Amino acid sequence: MTLIAANQFARRLDRLGVRFGFPEALIGLLTAVAADGPELASALFALVKGDHSASTGVLVGSCNFNLAAMIGLSALITGAVRIAPEALLLDGAVGLAVTAIASAALLGWVSAPLALILAVVFVIPYLVVLVGGSEILLTDRAKSGTLGRLLAQRGPDRQADPASDPTHHLLALVVVDVILIVAGSAGMVQAAISLGGRWHVSGTIIGVLVLAPLTSLPNAWTAVRLGSDGRGAALVAETLNSNTINLFAGAIVPAMFVTLTAASTAAKVQVAWLGAMTLVALGLLMRSAGVRRPQAGLLILLYVVFVVVELALG
Repeated sequence: MTLIAANQFARRLDRLGVRFGFPEALIGLLTAVAADGPELASALFALVKGDHSASTGVLVGSCNFNLAAMIGLSALITGAVRIAPEALLLDGAVGLAVTAIASAALLGWVSAPLALILAVVFVIPYLVVLVGGSEILLTDRAKSGTLGRLLAQRGPDRQADPASDPTHHLLALVVVDVILIVAGSAGMVQAAISLGGRWHVSGTIIGVLVLAPLTSLPNAWTAVRLGSDGRGAALVAETLNSNTINLFAGAIVPAMFVTLTAASTAAKVQVAWLGAMTLVALGLLMRSAGVRRPQAGLLILLYVVFVVVELALG
């Protein structure tokens, strides 16, 4: 129920973005918000249930899974994932900054208030640029540059007939999707924690290796769909924004109210691995050829090794 609702949520937001003429980068952000529903809801429900290790495991594990599945698997299936350097600089700088800030907060290197302030410094200007599009750029030269053209780039014209699929109908269904995502995520977390206790499986393993991949499937599915359509900018924006949303809304903000630190060795490895995989993914995307099948295999291999290490430590 959760995965189907999240997939429909992403599709409807994507169609609404196209209908309203949103830039591709903003559509990627909206798609990430939609597909992130199960991941974020599951992490927050685990936090409410008092299982902090499962909550951290869902967040960090899903971010690692996203890099491997959304970029790696998409490139493996479609042959390549490419993005203009200017667009990668915009999305990548914010994604890397929030990853570093959240990692520092989870490891206890910075306080929760400082982490929130630092994250907001990066996130708010990024949202302003995405929502404002190319018009936010100050000079005509900047607007006509690669970044300006990307911010002005619209999604493909594939919307349905408005008469048979009115906007208010799509918006109403979006609300239903959100309700189903939240309800389904609560059920998944409750079932996973209960079974983990019955089978004597740690919350870390439940979060990283069970809930994280399951709840990340909508993201992987939408990424492959974007890659198949040749929409590399939207795909990369969705991937990086998905991780940013997870870490900002699932770790940095809740850390203001509860103690959310990576205390165990397994949790520290999760955080360190996320930083390493993020750097590797951005480095591969910076190549002029983008991420092709050999590089995609490397990302997927890194995730497989991460799973093996977590099993050994768990």
